[in-house]
Amino acid sequence: MATETLPGGTLAMAEDLTVTRVGYGAMQLAGPHVFGPPANRDAAVAVLREAIELGITHIDTSDFYGPHVTNQIIKEALHPYPDELHIVTKVGSYRDVKGGWPRALSPEQLRQAVHDNLIHLGLEALDVVNLRVGGFDSPTPGSIAEPFAALAEMQQEGLIKHLGISTVSAEQIAEAQSIAPIVCVQNFYNLAHRVDDDLIESLAAQGVAYVPYFPLGGFTPLQSDTLERVATRLDTTPMAVALAWLLQRSPNILLIPGTSSVAHLRDNINGAALALSEDELTELNRIG
Repeated sequence: MATETLPGGTLAMAEDLTVTRVGYGAMQLAGPHVFGPPANRDAAVAVLREAIELGITHIDTSDFYGPHVTNQIIKEALHPYPDELHIVTKVGSYRDVKGGWPRALSPEQLRQAVHDNLIHLGLEALDVVNLRVGGFDSPTPGSIAEPFAALAEMQQEGLIKHLGISTVSAEQIAEAQSIAPIVCVQNFYNLAHRVDDDLIESLAAQGVAYVPYFPLGGFTPLQSDTLERVATRLDTTPMAVALAWLLQRSPNILLIPGTSSVAHLRDNINGAALALSEDELTELNRIG
Protein backbone atom coordinates (compact mmCIF):
# COMPACT_ATOMS: atom_id res chain seq x y z
CA MET A 1 0.00 0.00 0.00
CA ALA A 2 1.62 3.28 -1.08
CA THR A 3 1.48 6.46 0.96
CA GLU A 4 -1.04 8.11 -1.36
CA THR A 5 -3.51 5.26 -0.90
CA LEU A 6 -3.53 5.24 2.90
CA PRO A 7 -6.82 6.50 4.37
CA GLY A 8 -6.93 10.27 4.80
CA GLY A 9 -3.84 10.91 2.67
CA THR A 10 -1.15 13.12 4.19
CA LEU A 11 -0.87 16.25 6.32
CA ALA A 12 1.88 18.87 6.12
CA MET A 13 2.74 19.65 9.73
CA ALA A 14 5.55 21.96 8.61
CA GLU A 15 7.45 22.75 5.40
CA ASP A 16 9.81 19.83 5.95
CA LEU A 17 7.35 17.58 7.79
CA THR A 18 4.61 15.83 5.82
CA VAL A 19 3.20 12.63 7.32
CA THR A 20 0.49 10.10 6.56
CA ARG A 21 -2.63 10.89 8.57
CA VAL A 22 -2.73 7.23 9.55
CA GLY A 23 0.39 6.68 11.62
CA TYR A 24 1.57 4.03 14.03
CA GLY A 25 1.87 4.23 17.82
CA ALA A 26 4.79 2.13 19.03
CA MET A 27 3.91 1.96 22.74
CA GLN A 28 2.69 -1.65 22.60
CA LEU A 29 6.02 -2.92 21.28
CA ALA A 30 7.41 -3.03 24.82
CA GLY A 31 6.49 -5.72 27.36
CA PRO A 32 3.33 -5.92 29.50
CA HIS A 33 2.28 -2.54 30.95
CA VAL A 34 4.80 -0.93 28.58
CA PHE A 35 7.59 -2.21 30.80
CA GLY A 36 10.54 -4.41 29.89
CA PRO A 37 11.11 -6.29 26.62
CA PRO A 38 8.37 -7.87 24.50
CA ALA A 39 7.81 -11.62 24.60
CA ASN A 40 8.61 -11.77 20.88
CA ARG A 41 11.10 -9.17 19.69
CA ASP A 42 11.09 -10.52 16.12
CA ALA A 43 7.33 -9.94 15.94
CA ALA A 44 7.81 -6.35 17.12
CA VAL A 45 10.42 -5.77 14.41
CA ALA A 46 8.07 -7.30 11.84
CA VAL A 47 5.22 -4.92 12.77
CA LEU A 48 7.45 -1.87 12.28
CA ARG A 49 8.72 -3.08 8.93
CA GLU A 50 5.17 -3.84 7.81
CA ALA A 51 4.10 -0.32 8.80
CA ILE A 52 6.76 1.14 6.52
CA GLU A 53 5.90 -1.34 3.77
CA LEU A 54 2.26 -0.21 3.96
CA GLY A 55 3.33 3.40 3.44
CA ILE A 56 3.08 4.81 6.99
CA THR A 57 5.46 7.76 7.46
CA HIS A 58 4.58 8.75 11.05
CA ILE A 59 5.70 6.69 14.06
CA ASP A 60 4.88 7.87 17.57
CA THR A 61 7.16 6.70 20.37
CA SER A 62 8.99 7.65 23.56
CA ASP A 63 12.16 6.54 25.27
CA PHE A 64 10.14 5.96 28.46
CA TYR A 65 8.34 3.08 26.72
CA GLY A 66 10.18 0.10 28.14
CA PRO A 67 12.08 2.24 29.13
CA HIS A 68 14.40 2.44 26.10
CA VAL A 69 13.05 -0.86 24.69
CA THR A 70 10.66 0.52 22.09
CA ASN A 71 13.16 2.98 20.64
CA GLN A 72 15.84 0.30 20.48
CA ILE A 73 13.46 -1.95 18.55
CA ILE A 74 12.59 0.90 16.16
CA LYS A 75 16.29 1.43 15.49
CA GLU A 76 16.89 -2.30 14.98
CA ALA A 77 13.96 -2.60 12.59
CA LEU A 78 14.25 0.57 10.52
CA HIS A 79 17.68 2.23 10.81
CA PRO A 80 18.93 3.75 8.54
CA TYR A 81 15.52 5.39 8.28
CA PRO A 82 13.79 6.15 4.97
CA ASP A 83 13.90 9.88 4.13
CA GLU A 84 10.11 10.14 4.22
CA LEU A 85 9.76 8.56 7.70
CA HIS A 86 9.18 10.93 10.63
CA ILE A 87 9.56 9.70 14.21
CA VAL A 88 7.72 11.72 16.84
CA THR A 89 8.74 11.21 20.45
CA LYS A 90 7.70 12.62 23.81
CA VAL A 91 9.41 13.61 27.05
CA GLY A 92 8.19 14.66 30.47
CA SER A 93 8.14 11.37 32.42
CA TYR A 94 10.44 8.51 33.30
CA ARG A 95 9.87 4.93 34.47
CA ASP A 96 10.68 4.01 38.05
CA VAL A 97 11.72 0.50 39.16
CA LYS A 98 8.08 -0.43 39.85
CA GLY A 99 6.97 0.59 36.37
CA GLY A 100 5.43 3.89 37.50
CA TRP A 101 5.42 7.06 35.40
CA PRO A 102 6.74 9.92 37.59
CA ARG A 103 6.91 13.33 35.96
CA ALA A 104 10.34 14.51 34.78
CA LEU A 105 9.97 18.14 33.74
CA SER A 106 13.08 19.88 35.03
CA PRO A 107 15.37 21.31 32.33
CA GLU A 108 18.05 18.77 33.31
CA GLN A 109 15.65 15.83 33.09
CA LEU A 110 14.31 17.01 29.74
CA ARG A 111 17.80 17.39 28.30
CA GLN A 112 18.68 13.87 29.44
CA ALA A 113 15.46 12.54 27.90
CA VAL A 114 16.17 14.20 24.56
CA HIS A 115 19.68 12.74 24.50
CA ASP A 116 18.34 9.29 25.45
CA ASN A 117 15.90 9.44 22.52
CA LEU A 118 18.67 10.52 20.16
CA ILE A 119 20.98 7.70 21.30
CA HIS A 120 18.43 4.89 21.30
CA LEU A 121 16.87 5.92 17.98
CA GLY A 122 20.27 6.51 16.37
CA LEU A 123 19.50 10.08 15.31
CA GLU A 124 21.39 13.38 15.34
CA ALA A 125 18.18 15.43 15.58
CA LEU A 126 14.62 14.49 16.52
CA ASP A 127 11.87 15.38 14.02
CA VAL A 128 9.28 16.25 16.69
CA VAL A 129 9.41 16.20 20.48
CA ASN A 130 6.15 16.45 22.41
CA LEU A 131 6.32 17.83 25.93
CA ARG A 132 3.96 15.63 27.98
CA VAL A 133 2.82 17.73 30.95
CA GLY A 134 -0.64 16.57 32.05
CA GLY A 135 -1.96 13.54 33.87
CA PHE A 136 -2.90 10.16 32.45
CA ASP A 137 -5.83 11.46 30.42
CA SER A 138 -6.40 15.12 31.28
CA PRO A 139 -4.39 18.35 31.59
CA THR A 140 -2.89 19.50 34.87
CA PRO A 141 -3.48 23.24 35.41
CA GLY A 142 -0.49 25.55 35.67
CA SER A 143 2.30 27.11 33.68
CA ILE A 144 4.33 24.98 31.28
CA ALA A 145 6.70 27.83 30.39
CA GLU A 146 9.84 26.50 32.07
CA PRO A 147 9.84 22.97 30.58
CA PHE A 148 8.69 24.16 27.17
CA ALA A 149 11.38 26.85 27.09
CA ALA A 150 13.95 24.13 27.87
CA LEU A 151 12.83 22.21 24.77
CA ALA A 152 12.81 25.41 22.70
CA GLU A 153 16.43 25.94 23.72
CA MET A 154 17.34 22.46 22.51
CA GLN A 155 15.51 23.19 19.27
CA GLN A 156 17.73 26.25 18.79
CA GLU A 157 20.75 24.03 19.41
CA GLY A 158 19.64 21.75 16.56
CA LEU A 159 18.79 18.70 18.70
CA ILE A 160 15.07 19.01 17.88
CA LYS A 161 13.50 20.12 14.60
CA HIS A 162 9.90 20.74 15.72
CA LEU A 163 8.00 20.98 19.00
CA GLY A 164 4.65 19.68 20.19
CA ILE A 165 2.79 19.40 23.49
CA SER A 166 0.66 16.68 25.05
CA THR A 167 -2.20 16.47 27.55
CA VAL A 168 -2.64 20.22 27.68
CA SER A 169 -5.34 22.89 27.87
CA ALA A 170 -6.01 25.73 25.41
CA GLU A 171 -4.34 28.13 27.87
CA GLN A 172 -1.18 26.01 28.00
CA ILE A 173 -1.10 25.78 24.22
CA ALA A 174 -1.24 29.58 23.97
CA GLU A 175 1.52 29.86 26.57
CA ALA A 176 3.74 27.44 24.62
CA GLN A 177 3.08 29.29 21.36
CA SER A 178 4.23 32.52 22.98
CA ILE A 179 7.62 30.83 23.44
CA ALA A 180 8.04 28.86 20.19
CA PRO A 181 5.85 27.47 17.38
CA ILE A 182 4.24 24.06 17.84
CA VAL A 183 3.32 21.63 15.07
CA CYS A 184 1.06 19.27 17.03
CA VAL A 185 -1.03 18.73 20.14
CA GLN A 186 -1.51 15.20 21.49
CA ASN A 187 -4.51 14.85 23.84
CA PHE A 188 -7.06 12.29 25.03
CA TYR A 189 -9.99 12.51 22.60
CA ASN A 190 -12.46 10.14 21.01
CA LEU A 191 -16.15 9.64 20.22
CA ALA A 192 -17.08 9.50 23.90
CA HIS A 193 -14.62 12.08 25.25
CA ARG A 194 -15.03 15.32 23.30
CA VAL A 195 -13.80 18.04 25.63
CA ASP A 196 -11.44 19.24 22.88
CA ASP A 197 -14.06 19.81 20.15
CA ASP A 198 -13.53 23.60 20.10
CA LEU A 199 -9.78 23.21 20.47
CA ILE A 200 -9.58 20.97 17.41
CA GLU A 201 -11.34 23.64 15.31
CA SER A 202 -8.98 26.33 16.62
CA LEU A 203 -5.87 24.26 15.88
CA ALA A 204 -7.16 23.35 12.42
CA ALA A 205 -7.54 27.05 11.63
CA GLN A 206 -3.90 27.55 12.71
CA GLY A 207 -2.62 24.58 10.70
CA VAL A 208 -1.60 22.69 13.84
CA ALA A 209 -2.03 18.91 13.88
CA TYR A 210 -4.17 17.26 16.56
CA VAL A 211 -3.19 13.73 17.58
CA PRO A 212 -5.81 11.93 19.71
CA TYR A 213 -4.87 9.00 21.91
CA PHE A 214 -7.08 6.28 23.48
CA PRO A 215 -9.55 5.96 20.54
CA LEU A 216 -11.64 3.55 22.64
CA GLY A 217 -10.89 4.94 26.11
CA GLY A 218 -13.44 6.17 28.64
CA PHE A 219 -16.62 4.80 27.07
CA THR A 220 -19.60 4.07 29.33
CA PRO A 221 -21.46 0.77 28.75
CA LEU A 222 -24.27 2.66 27.01
CA GLN A 223 -21.84 4.48 24.71
CA SER A 224 -20.07 1.19 23.96
CA ASP A 225 -23.42 -0.38 23.08
CA THR A 226 -24.12 2.35 20.52
CA LEU A 227 -20.67 1.98 18.98
CA GLU A 228 -21.03 -1.80 18.89
CA ARG A 229 -24.43 -1.49 17.21
CA VAL A 230 -23.06 0.74 14.44
CA ALA A 231 -20.04 -1.55 13.97
CA THR A 232 -22.24 -4.65 13.71
CA ARG A 233 -24.47 -2.96 11.14
CA LEU A 234 -21.42 -2.08 9.06
CA ASP A 235 -19.92 -5.57 9.53
CA THR A 236 -16.78 -4.19 11.14
CA THR A 237 -15.21 -3.63 14.57
CA PRO A 238 -15.76 -0.83 17.14
CA MET A 239 -12.10 0.16 16.68
CA ALA A 240 -12.59 0.55 12.93
CA VAL A 241 -15.61 2.80 13.47
CA ALA A 242 -13.78 4.84 16.14
CA LEU A 243 -10.75 5.37 13.88
CA ALA A 244 -12.85 6.20 10.82
CA TRP A 245 -14.88 8.71 12.86
CA LEU A 246 -11.69 10.43 14.03
CA LEU A 247 -10.25 10.60 10.52
CA GLN A 248 -13.48 12.18 9.23
CA ARG A 249 -13.81 14.47 12.26
CA SER A 250 -11.28 17.09 11.09
CA PRO A 251 -8.55 17.27 8.41
CA ASN A 252 -5.89 18.16 11.00
CA ILE A 253 -6.37 14.92 12.98
CA LEU A 254 -3.59 12.33 12.83
CA LEU A 255 -4.15 8.76 14.00
CA ILE A 256 -1.57 6.75 15.95
CA PRO A 257 -3.27 3.42 16.77
CA GLY A 258 -0.87 0.94 18.30
CA THR A 259 -0.55 -2.81 18.05
CA SER A 260 2.07 -5.52 18.35
CA SER A 261 0.42 -7.60 15.62
CA VAL A 262 0.87 -7.32 11.85
CA ALA A 263 -2.72 -8.51 11.33
CA HIS A 264 -4.09 -5.86 13.70
CA LEU A 265 -1.96 -3.21 12.01
CA ARG A 266 -3.62 -4.02 8.68
CA ASP A 267 -7.03 -4.11 10.38
CA ASN A 268 -6.47 -0.64 11.82
CA ILE A 269 -5.55 0.79 8.42
CA ASN A 270 -8.51 -0.87 6.73
CA GLY A 271 -10.76 0.31 9.54
CA ALA A 272 -9.67 3.92 9.16
CA ALA A 273 -10.66 3.71 5.48
CA LEU A 274 -14.29 3.06 6.40
CA ALA A 275 -16.55 5.76 4.92
CA LEU A 276 -19.24 6.72 7.45
CA SER A 277 -22.49 8.13 6.06
CA GLU A 278 -24.15 11.29 7.39
CA ASP A 279 -26.74 9.16 9.20
CA GLU A 280 -24.03 7.06 10.82
CA LEU A 281 -22.09 10.17 11.82
CA THR A 282 -25.22 11.66 13.37
CA GLU A 283 -25.84 8.50 15.37
CA LEU A 284 -22.21 8.31 16.48
CA ASN A 285 -22.04 11.98 17.40
CA ARG A 286 -24.82 11.41 19.96
CA ILE A 287 -22.36 9.24 21.91
CA GLY A 288 -20.34 12.29 22.97
